[in-house]
Amino acid sequence: MKKLLGTAYNAYAFNLALLILRVGAGGLMIHHGYDKLMNFGQKSSHFMQFLGLSSTVSLALAVFAEFFCSIFVILGLFTRFACVFLVISTFVVVSEAHKYDIFGKGELASLFFAVFLSILIIGPGKISVDGMMNK
Repeated sequence: MKKLLGTAYNAYAFNLALLILRVGAGGLMIHHGYDKLMNFGQKSSHFMQFLGLSSTVSLALAVFAEFFCSIFVILGLFTRFACVFLVISTFVVVSEAHKYDIFGKGELASLFFAVFLSILIIGPGKISVDGMMNK
């Protein structure tokens, strides 16, 4: 009970929590990217056009962020670099697709934005490929 209510910092628990956060958020985001990847041809004609990019290019960037960058986040490989794309992608979804409705339809995208922004700031932790390469 003392550990549960304590405020002491535990490096192992911190790194384990980052692993859980990375694998959980990355795994859930892969689902969104995989759906877009498998139905690319059907979705490309009516996907959102962003910043003057065609809908096909916008969809390709979304697939890159949501599928491939999520794999990097799960592995903890190039984590901060991958999180940049995920943060941008989720911000675009919140702002453009859901019109900043962060407590309604954009709630999930807002949560993903907060999680990937946190991972971007904190880093992957020591239980990651990046953490093992820095030893």
